[in-house]
Amino acid sequence: TLLRSPDESKRNESVEKHKKWVDAAYDLGCHSIRVNTFGTNDPEIWNVVVQDGLKKLSEYAATKNINVLVENHGWLSSDAPKLMKAIEGVNMSNCGTLPDFGNWCIKREEGVRWGTCLEEYPDMYQGIQLMMPAAKAVSAKSYDFDADGNETKIDYYKMLQIVKDAGYTGYIGVEYEGSRLSEEEGIIATKKLIINASKKVN
Repeated sequence: TLLRSPDESKRNESVEKHKKWVDAAYDLGCHSIRVNTFGTNDPEIWNVVVQDGLKKLSEYAATKNINVLVENHGWLSSDAPKLMKAIEGVNMSNCGTLPDFGNWCIKREEGVRWGTCLEEYPDMYQGIQLMMPAAKAVSAKSYDFDADGNETKIDYYKMLQIVKDAGYTGYIGVEYEGSRLSEEEGIIATKKLIINASKKVN
């Protein structure tokens, strides 16, 4: 999306295009849409323009009782304090977050949206903790599993404790991005880990 484009005309155009997704979500009985905030990587400009884009879209979405959610999906959206500053600046009950356990790349080669990560947000657990108060959905991402079925990069027990401590009672989506297992096997392994870990949280 161009919800954070510094060009207001492009940003407004993006908002108008996203209204169709709000309408579709309403017709389908969904509670939320997820948006990206790609555009500028200047933090000061980003904070202003992303608030503007999100607020305009959220105002329309509110008329349909639809939430507008931002996932930590790379670049500045994966810098949890900056993302939360923007969400808090919008200050609308239907504008929230979709914390993803695994998306923490905040720097890649200039101009490249995906590809090799040069820098990650330093503490994924703190990042999830910061995002949870505004969370209206959660994405449990996995990459690979050890012999005991635990994720090799992410402590699911710690993550789910953070989710529970935040008082979250909504859905947890399952997402597998590994290559060793098939998509179906990876999804099943992730679901199994979520169930096992959830039994051990306090």
